[in-house]
Amino acid sequence: MSAYHTPVLLEESVSALNIRKDGVYVDATFGGGGHSREILSRLGPEGRLIAFDRDEDALANAPDDRRLTLVHNNFRFVHNFVRYHGFEAVDGILADLGVSSHQFDTGERGFSFRFSAPLDMRMNRSASLSAEVIVNSYSEEELERIFRIYGEVENSGRLARLICAGRDKSPIKTTDDLGRTIESVLPKFYEHKYLAKVYQALRIEVNGEMESLEGFMAGATRSLAKGGRLSVITYHSLEDRIVKNWIKAGNSSGEPSKDIMGTIASPYRQVSKKPILPREEEIAGNTRARSAKLRIAEKK
Repeated sequence: MSAYHTPVLLEESVSALNIRKDGVYVDATFGGGGHSREILSRLGPEGRLIAFDRDEDALANAPDDRRLTLVHNNFRFVHNFVRYHGFEAVDGILADLGVSSHQFDTGERGFSFRFSAPLDMRMNRSASLSAEVIVNSYSEEELERIFRIYGEVENSGRLARLICAGRDKSPIKTTDDLGRTIESVLPKFYEHKYLAKVYQALRIEVNGEMESLEGFMAGATRSLAKGGRLSVITYHSLEDRIVKNWIKAGNSSGEPSKDIMGTIASPYRQVSKKPILPREEEIAGNTRARSAKLRIAEKK
């Protein structure tokens, strides 16, 4: 499990669920199974856990536990599967939105510029859209939008033009091809930081991450029982904003609706006003935790 992915904010995120021995819980991002195993360790014989992951590699991490139901699908369908498996509502939902260490460290998956690999980045490898398809078929305007919005990339217009000019000469098929194509736009001394933004933008588009997150937040809100807990770990500002807005206002825009008395009609009560951050010791042992933020809410 630890070789696949080291769970971030493990104690804090699972404790936030206030687990009951006989409760029903959801781990929306199974990955290496670290959070799921911790939840299972706190459940009694009658407790149940439904876990989701769209990456088939994660399925091999499933423990042999009759209390666990593993769903090989996108977590945006959480409400559908909660109902399909016979539950009207659940007592807690956890999501760790980060890309797994396994995905970053498996070179052929194409998630990292550290490896010479095909431009893939698909979490679900049966999906048709890959990073290669995006860089070779999207218009210059579409590429600029992706890099600007999803990666907050500096000079996103120039970056998009370089890619379009490069692919006219030869298709961009690998991480090496992409690196050579955009080499002239990489800032000195900040190449890795810039490339990280480029790869983040492509990955988000490939996997429809923002749309999936919005679908998940809507489904989680419908699935939680009164008093049920939501525990979500985010890693960049785009996804954190969506989670924060849902907790605040019950929608992704953050614009609250009000009843006739002028009271904000959010479905949640914030458990902590500010996000919980990893301790320095955790960051020292797992540098990928450094950007993590945990937000906790309770269904009204």
